[in-house]
Amino acid sequence: MKKFSHTATAAAMLLVSASLLAPLGASAQNVAVVNGKAVPKARVEALLEQAVKSGQPKTPELEAQVRDEIVLREMFLQEAEKRGLAASPEYKTQMEFARQSILIRELFNDYQKKNPVTEAEMRAEYNKYKAQAAGTEVRARHILVENEELAKALIAKIKAGESFEDLAKTNSKDPGSAANGGDLDFANPGSYVAEFGDALSKLKKGEMTSEPVKTQFGYHIIRFEDSRPAQFPEFDAVKAQLEQRMVQQKMADFRDSIKAKAKTDYKFSN
Repeated sequence: MKKFSHTATAAAMLLVSASLLAPLGASAQNVAVVNGKAVPKARVEALLEQAVKSGQPKTPELEAQVRDEIVLREMFLQEAEKRGLAASPEYKTQMEFARQSILIRELFNDYQKKNPVTEAEMRAEYNKYKAQAAGTEVRARHILVENEELAKALIAKIKAGESFEDLAKTNSKDPGSAANGGDLDFANPGSYVAEFGDALSKLKKGEMTSEPVKTQFGYHIIRFEDSRPAQFPEFDAVKAQLEQRMVQQKMADFRDSIKAKAKTDYKFSN
């Protein structure tokens, strides 16, 4: 009987080891096997990545939930396919809508990646808003009531020496200022409705309107408290908000450009 050489024995052992390790290597790529079908770990990694991008922290608990979800999906998927649902018209219609949605989303994601809002663009926009906000801010107090008679009665009380602030707390129906004695803080005069702004502009510091001022909200008693040069936040304080708004505007412009250059006989409703 011919004996194996040491070289032949070593080669045979390598072949056996390789045959044993092959299934281990394959199983390392899968998270499970469901009804004989492997569920690849790549699915888990892809879904986990989506969850993290949406803002969820990557934790062992989240990873376990994602694995469970992927395996459950495979079970449900196999059952749906077994019942022939993949051939139904409803399924095909929904798949087409899903394909369109995903492709359109990728179109806008691709545009955003290739056309980011730059620091220079943000600073230019910031300076534009800052220039528009230049001027004077005014601080006013007001008491807002529903009818003219009550407003006139309150004016009389204030002229007789009662506290404007106390009457505002007990009578004003403006939830944003009543608790603070009618204080509206500093604001651009143009931010008020026309009737309110016009009445305020005629007052000097410390003066109050002698007659109720009617607006769409009711009847106001207005007192001019103070004025100062317009304040504007520093760039870094509004940078994130500014960037978000500019990204949205760029995306809207991109959408409109596609719509404008498309050749169609369709008439949009707006």
